Order: sequence, then structure tokens, then C-alpha cells
Amino acid sequence: MSKKAVVIGSGFGGLSAAVRLLARGYKVTVAERLDQPGGRARVFEQDGFRFDAGPTIITAPFLFEELWALAGERLSDDIELVSLDPFYRIRFHDGEHFDYSGDRDRMREEISRFNPGDLDGFDRFVKLTDELCTTGFEKLGHVPFGSWKDMLRVVPDLARLQAWRSVYGLACRYFSDERLRQVFSFHPLLVGGNPFTTTAIYALINGLERRWGVHYVRGGTGQLVTGLVRLIEKLGGEVRLNSQVESIIIDKGQARGIRLESGETLESDIVISNADVPWTYGNLVQPERHQRWDEKRLARLKPSMSLFVWYFGTRQQYPDVPHHTILLSARYRGLIDDIFKNGQLADDFSLYLHRPTATDSSMAPSGCDAFYVLAPVPNLSNGTQWGDEAEQYRQKIERFLESTMLPGLRDQIMTSRMLTPQNFQDELLAVDGSAFGPQPIMTQSAWFRPHNRSEDVENLFLVGAGTHPGAGVPGVLSSARVLDTVVTDA
Repeated sequence: MSKKAVVIGSGFGGLSAAVRLLARGYKVTVAERLDQPGGRARVFEQDGFRFDAGPTIITAPFLFEELWALAGERLSDDIELVSLDPFYRIRFHDGEHFDYSGDRDRMREEISRFNPGDLDGFDRFVKLTDELCTTGFEKLGHVPFGSWKDMLRVVPDLARLQAWRSVYGLACRYFSDERLRQVFSFHPLLVGGNPFTTTAIYALINGLERRWGVHYVRGGTGQLVTGLVRLIEKLGGEVRLNSQVESIIIDKGQARGIRLESGETLESDIVISNADVPWTYGNLVQPERHQRWDEKRLARLKPSMSLFVWYFGTRQQYPDVPHHTILLSARYRGLIDDIFKNGQLADDFSLYLHRPTATDSSMAPSGCDAFYVLAPVPNLSNGTQWGDEAEQYRQKIERFLESTMLPGLRDQIMTSRMLTPQNFQDELLAVDGSAFGPQPIMTQSAWFRPHNRSEDVENLFLVGAGTHPGAGVPGVLSSARVLDTVVTDA
């Protein structure tokens, strides 16, 4: 008889864990509390528009290719990945912009427009971030870090690669122009980190993007969710929707299944939680079972920022707006301090503007444009009442976009919806509305991060943004890859 596994949550971490366990002979059931799979990667359809709720950028596509190969298929037969060029357009508050791409010569041309004196620094930065990618992602991204000895072994590499610095501090060593420092340090914001405190190891994202490119999934990122569910079902697994987990069943210190709010129990040999880590330990594991992750230790975890996301469709198209635009506030450090340190919802903002119809007309009705604009904001620990603030904040963003990139926006909107930190807490069960789990600071990374193999409950394993190696689609997929090392074969 095959061993049984139950997976709590159907985000990319849970779905990829299910595929990997099925390929190793487990009988797998995925329990998802919402009415559709995907977690943060779910899809909103409204008034003929389709919006990816969360991730819109795919890097390291080989991680998806592995999953399809485990099911005896090819990703390219099921999913069309479109390489984006440039990766992003970074727009400064004065209207100047920097086109960020994977082409080294074109990047040097862009740098020359801002400060030719930083060209040598760029070449050295590229060399270092390529090394960071090789060491931090390729070599260590799927290492469990279940023991302090695992951490001790990599200390020399981390020291050599200046991991004690922040990402912004690292950029300052190679670039003297403040705008270029921002261009090469904003990436931690994509995984919930503060560029001024996130360990420099996360500068590996620069190398990762150069090595494998930045891609868009035709039809939206939700196509990957649909494809993974199909692979699970092909391999004999099951994805159960509208299945809220009440608790993890623990017998003699071992996870033995889950109990649903309906009262139904699903017995299993192992349990994989793709739920938010503080929620898993704080709500699904009984307090008397806590050893390491008790209430006090969970409270000491520094959660990431949250997000305000506005999804909207327009009746006209804006052909001059690229697929990805990052609009930086005049207050780069001051705004980030407000978000991470002061817990203050500021009057200004930096924004990520996604226009998928620049690449894929299927995301909107004919002649229309689909948009998604994201603003990093403090998590719920600052006390903001989003029920009162959301519409006012949305209007502020609307006025800003209308004055900068989308003229006449207010009169062109056909459909609109919002996602706030309160939604992250209420719908995705993210404690404090954190959008990315624990912040990626040094003391919350690798061995210091909640482990993939639970320290508190035998046969309980964690995947997703809250465990090693961290947030972002490559990190979440890699967390499931770690299971190949820490979970025994069926």
C-alpha cells in the first residue's frame, strides 16, 4: 500500500509538493479552503477581463519543467512562456526611466545615460551577483538547513559574497549614482524585503534574471495553476476545494492527518503545510505540541510588508505603457522606512504596474487593456483600517497614474477591484496580512528560518514562502524541491 500524504493549501508550494510526492509513489490529497486553487496565484475574472491575483513574473522556468517531466510531460506542450524584453521599465519621479534587461551591452548603454563612471562597478556587480546566484540559489536553494551544522558549512561562502551587507549596501559598493543604486537594489521588494535590511544574498535575483530571463505566461500565471492541478489528477492525486483545515491530527508526537472544519478527517502518513507558517503553528498545531515554535517565538518573527493591489480594466488601450513598469517615489529610503520601520501608510508610494495586454490580448475584451497596480504597504500590525482607507488610497493611486502614465484614466475604467492587507489575512490566513511570510533578513534566512521539516511535530513538513529558501515563485518551488531530501520514499 502506498503511503498517504495530505497537503494543506494549493499555492505553488502545495501544488508542486503534491506533484513531487505523487511521482515518488505517495497517494496525495490537497485540501484548499478557497473555491479555486492557486492561493496567492489564484485568478479573478470580471466583466470579460482576467487578472492574475498575485505572481505575474516567472523566472527559473526549469523548476516548472521539472514538475512536468515528473508527470511524463513537457511544459512547452502545455504552457507558452513569453520572454520579456526589457524585463522592467523603471520610472523615476522626474519622468526619467531606465530599461532593465538581460542584455549586458544595452544595460551598459542605460548606465552610461545616468553615470558612465559606474560602468566598471556594473561589470563587477554582474560578476558578484552571478556568483550569488550559483551559490545561494543553485547550490543552497534546495538544501534543507535542518541543522546548525548546515549553516556553519556555508558561512565562508556567505562571508566571501558579502552576505552580511544589505542589498542596498551592496549596490552602494558598486554604484555611486543614487538612481542606479535604486535600480540595482529594488529586487527585495519583490519578495517582501526591505532593500536596506535584506541580506545581500538576495542580490542573487539579479543573476537569476540574467541567467534564465523574465517570462510571462500566455493566458496568465493562472495557466500554471491549472496545469499543475491537471498533473496532480493525472498522477492519481486529488485537489479538494472549499475544504478548510481546522487542525493537524497529532498522535504520539507524529502528524497523522488533518481534521476539516466540516468534522471530516483525512488520515495520512505525512502532512505538508503550504499555509502561512505562523498560522500553521499558531492555529493548526495544538499549543501543547509546541517545542520551538511557541507563541513567544512566533511573535518574535518579523513579518514582511503587505500589499495593496488594484486590478482594473480600461475601455481604451495605452500602447506606450510596457508590460512591466516600476514607478519609484522621490522618497526611496524614506518611503521604505515608513513601510517597514514606522508602520505608516504614507501619502506617496512606489508602484509596480503590470499591463499583461501589452503581450497578451486575451486578458481583456477586444480593444481594451487589463492592468494590475501594486503598492507595498505596512502589514496590519500598524492598525490601518482598510475598510475605511481602501477606496481613498485607490483614488490617490488613480490620480497619480492619470498624471504620469495613463492620461484620462478615470473616465476609461470599465471594471475595478482591490486586494488589501485585510484580504491577505482574511482570505489567505496570512498573520498580520503579511504578503510574503517572515522578512528575508539574515536572522530569518536559511537555518534561522522555520525549517522545511517541522522541529515541533514529526512527519509535518512546510513548503511555501514562510520556510526555506523564502518567498517568490522560484523560492516557493524550491521549498517543495527540498522535500526530495527530507521526506522518505513511499
